[in-house]
Amino acid sequence: MSRQALIVRGGWDGHMPVETTDLFIPFLRDNDFTVRVEDGTAVYADPAVMDATDLVVQVNTMSTIAGEEFAGLQRAVLAGTGMAGWHGGIADSYRDNADYLHMIGGQFAHHAGKHPDERTGDQSDNYIPYTVHMTELGHEHPITRGIEDFGLVTEQYWVLSDEYNDVLATTTQEARDFDAWNRPVTAPAIWTRQWGKGRIFVSAPGHRLEIVESQPVRTIIERGMLWAAR
Repeated sequence: MSRQALIVRGGWDGHMPVETTDLFIPFLRDNDFTVRVEDGTAVYADPAVMDATDLVVQVNTMSTIAGEEFAGLQRAVLAGTGMAGWHGGIADSYRDNADYLHMIGGQFAHHAGKHPDERTGDQSDNYIPYTVHMTELGHEHPITRGIEDFGLVTEQYWVLSDEYNDVLATTTQEARDFDAWNRPVTAPAIWTRQWGKGRIFVSAPGHRLEIVESQPVRTIIERGMLWAAR
């Protein structure tokens, strides 16, 4: 019997919620998931759907969520539904819902930009080269085992988080002479979190389609979804 995956997507189009989630639908189907796609959060308030869902894949940036919708999502995760996502689609979804932030374990706060003299006013102003560093746990965890440190040129998320996360990889924001901070700051880049009976997987890298398509980000997301699913 196949498991049930629910893709919830929407919010800011700059994160390409349709294109990035469409990329992973064949993978989920190849791994015996029946996939349902919803362009919004109303489905979270449907207990019949949520009770039958084994994995929520959410890419929904800078949106709001109604109280009954979040209650349905939280109840499902506590009961064992897994949740996975990347970038702002999971770590910058509902800024006004503290309980959601508590459940996910990390909130986007900032992405460092290029030198002010190099900025042109588009998304690429925040594309900088950086390294994703595997932790000791990351070298052993099934999501990231066998993957070494890797570089990206994209948004580098400064994530507010807590020690309850199981951090598989980190990234360090350097302090440059034009930044507001005056020493390097390390934040989680890939993490998992146990919430009730549910597993949560988050990849901060994933700004656009070209990033989630790239290796090893794609492999990490694919493994993360399988790991999180009930």
